[in-house]
Amino acid sequence: MIEGDMALGSNSLKRVRLLIVEDEYILASNLKEGLETFGYTVLDIVDSGEAAIQAAIALRPSVILMDIRIRGEIDGIQAAERIWQELQIPIIYVTGHSDQSTVERATLTFPFGYVLKPVREKELYVAIQTALSRYEREQFFYTILQGMGDGVIVVDPKLHIKYLNAAAETLTGWRLDEAKETLVTETIPFLDEQNQRPLVNPILSALETHQTVHISDGVFMRCKNGSTLPIADSAALLKNNEGAVTGAVLVFRDDTQRRLAAERDLANERAQQAELQLAEQQRLNQLKDDFLATTSHELRTPLSNIKLAIFLLETTLNQQGILGTEQVSQTQQINRYLSILREQCEQELSLVNDLLDLRSLEAGAFGLTVTTVHLQEWLPHVAQSFYERAIAQQQTFQIHISPDLPPLQSDLPSLTRIISELLNNACKYTPAGGVIELSVSLVPAAPTSALQILIRNSGVEISPEQQTQIFEPFYRVPNNDPWKHGGTGLGLALVKRFVTYLQGAIEVSAADGCTLFTVQLPLNLEV
Repeated sequence: MIEGDMALGSNSLKRVRLLIVEDEYILASNLKEGLETFGYTVLDIVDSGEAAIQAAIALRPSVILMDIRIRGEIDGIQAAERIWQELQIPIIYVTGHSDQSTVERATLTFPFGYVLKPVREKELYVAIQTALSRYEREQFFYTILQGMGDGVIVVDPKLHIKYLNAAAETLTGWRLDEAKETLVTETIPFLDEQNQRPLVNPILSALETHQTVHISDGVFMRCKNGSTLPIADSAALLKNNEGAVTGAVLVFRDDTQRRLAAERDLANERAQQAELQLAEQQRLNQLKDDFLATTSHELRTPLSNIKLAIFLLETTLNQQGILGTEQVSQTQQINRYLSILREQCEQELSLVNDLLDLRSLEAGAFGLTVTTVHLQEWLPHVAQSFYERAIAQQQTFQIHISPDLPPLQSDLPSLTRIISELLNNACKYTPAGGVIELSVSLVPAAPTSALQILIRNSGVEISPEQQTQIFEPFYRVPNNDPWKHGGTGLGLALVKRFVTYLQGAIEVSAADGCTLFTVQLPLNLEV
């Protein structure tokens, strides 16, 4: 029974439509009469949980006044829970039961009010208006959340999912009723883009650090169907008015379009840089060509003249009999000085020639003349001087040439330079008693067979670190020149570029105290 009198009515109250769930008919009738006096519209009175659910679906009331102990298979609390989950209609419990267990059960359904019988007019009015105000406010925020383009996931402090907005449902593939109360770390895992390994969920990080956690690039979310989605944004704590943590929220968005736009921008930037680099490279190439054209004559001519002058001086001294006089000590000094002049001139001329050849190869200005080379005849002739040098240095020189090698179509000067430089290095770095091997064979390669040249020498093993630098200009393997021949440090750099120029490849390896250079060249050079 409603105690007291209160006659209130307005257009706003008439728009409030109520459903009463009460199994005591007289009490329900009195409640209906009092509510209509307030100006509310009472749609119906039902006396069971099942009937309450059916009436709520059919009538869609603004508020439901629900008794807890009612007829039927389910009580008012169970009916209220189902109505809220399916219809989102606010429930006010109107009951005479206030024991702890009942109140705790009712609280779990998030009711909009709890009014004890006997019902007082002001108390009921305030409860209904408060419920409507709260519901309107919550629906306002709910509409905002549902309308957001970003996904929103809310969890409690134990990481159980409490809410997904529409965008989150779309992005993850999970419906709220499927994901609710599941662990967010299990339902929505995060992965590293590079290795696909699991990452710490940003919600968990926010709860552990009590700080807002921003999602970095390269983070993927695994969706319900097993696909992955690049995401961005952040996770933050949820706190009540007292500052206590009540959960966490993850706001995220599909980062695919931003990544694609960034990749396009990066591709455009790289294309522009490539154009600038190409223009700069063309300018440098032109400078190289100009340098080669100018310095080739200017550098070689003086050194050639010095070399010729030394030869003529030596010839003149011989003709005048100065080098053949009985003054042995004076003759030896003159010969020594001439020898120094000759060697230094040869060394500088070799350096200049190597530098110019290197620049010509890098500029693509080195001329090629394709000729037919019969390796069985040509190779022993090239190796002869190195064979004699090896014998003089007490080294063993072995040469193996497959008898069935086909003729090679290549540039003979470049090929000679490659073989000579590699054999020169082998003789230079092999100690007395060491072995030098030169072998040539045919090996299968796409699209046709290729020529393979192996030059191996013992006594020297180049470390992996040195192998990565050995083809760089001016690099020399330290402490590996037992014969103290020296060199310009350009030999292997030139070999590398000559091999590339002949459309081949060269590798170096070392094991068991030996160093092996492997050269592969096409049988037919394409110009």
